[in-house]
Amino acid sequence: MNPNAASATPWRLARRVDQIEPFWVMECAKAADRIAASPACDPARGGEPMLYLNIGEPDFTAPPLVVDAARQALADGRTQYTPAIGTPALRTAISHWYGQRWGLDIDPARIVVTAGASAALQLLCTALVEPGEEILMPDPSYPCNRHFVTAAGGTPRLLPSGAAQRFQLDAASVAAAWGPATRGVMLASPSNPTGTSIAPDELARIVDVVRARGGVTIVDEIYLALGYDQALGRSALSLGEDVLVVNSFSKYFGMTGWRLGWLVLPPALVAPVEKLAQNLYICASALAQHAALACFEPATLAECERRRAEFRARRDWLVPQLEALGLPVPVMPDGAFYVWFDTRAHAASSWDFCFDMMERAHVALTPGRDFGHAETGHHARLSFASSMDVLQAAIQRLARTLRAPQP
Repeated sequence: MNPNAASATPWRLARRVDQIEPFWVMECAKAADRIAASPACDPARGGEPMLYLNIGEPDFTAPPLVVDAARQALADGRTQYTPAIGTPALRTAISHWYGQRWGLDIDPARIVVTAGASAALQLLCTALVEPGEEILMPDPSYPCNRHFVTAAGGTPRLLPSGAAQRFQLDAASVAAAWGPATRGVMLASPSNPTGTSIAPDELARIVDVVRARGGVTIVDEIYLALGYDQALGRSALSLGEDVLVVNSFSKYFGMTGWRLGWLVLPPALVAPVEKLAQNLYICASALAQHAALACFEPATLAECERRRAEFRARRDWLVPQLEALGLPVPVMPDGAFYVWFDTRAHAASSWDFCFDMMERAHVALTPGRDFGHAETGHHARLSFASSMDVLQAAIQRLARTLRAPQP
């Protein structure tokens, strides 16, 4: 055996790996888990358990009829491959929901079912972005979205988007930033981490700017159904077939781990995306697809609306509480289950603030580091996807800790 064999064959990683930053949300979650395992968080030793307000996962899980449908599909052996673009029944059900919820006539043939919104975005970036091309995105924005661009060989270009812009791109900034390498824009409305939406008139102006330059507009709408302001809750699909929309069963329907989403595409893009899906994924989970048909039953939709009302009540209670603690919220979130707040009154950076709160208050929050560079170092994200009891306990701990002398 060659004693130098191990050292002579190191792993050589592709350069794109170095271009993708760690997912700091998850790194912070690991730190929270380490602290949670310490004696200070052990109730048996007089400690208090960690309260997790850092991850964007609803405390509501899949609705009962969905769980029942999954059991039945499993019992019936309906676990074989499906078409790469999804079962006809599910694509039709999604189409009907667009008509029922938003008054949109979407041909089921334009709908591609995917392995979560992440797979949908990867398929779009693989299909549309050439190496060296730029995709314009707001700063702050969800980190994984820009990494899909990077993985496809493109360059995510983050444009500072402040409170005056609702932390979103506007048509003027898109027009000013557009250059020879620009391929298009990637938006999210409502957004993670800010919970803010793009005003419909402004979104229409952005689409016009992109369309006039021959670019592509991608809109992530996974939180659209979790909106709290009717004036802002319109799908970008109303602006034309050339707008590419991503959606998911994860948030509104509480099916995070089921990994099921969809795309709505112009007819000319369906076959190319299908070809990629066949090769990259084969198909989304068959069991999840069969179960998801129950999402559109009247009883399930009523339950999801009840949950949306609960999220809104949490937001309405929480934002004033943060403000009273000297943690201002520059823009009231109008959707999703996130609050984006300013930590400058209490720490030099939101990273320091969040780790301090994990250590001293045993409350896990997400520092802004993940979400860009424009003022993100002074902002943090709180997820109110947890119950009201957990939120109230967390605010009590934050109040106690922030009002106490530093050790």
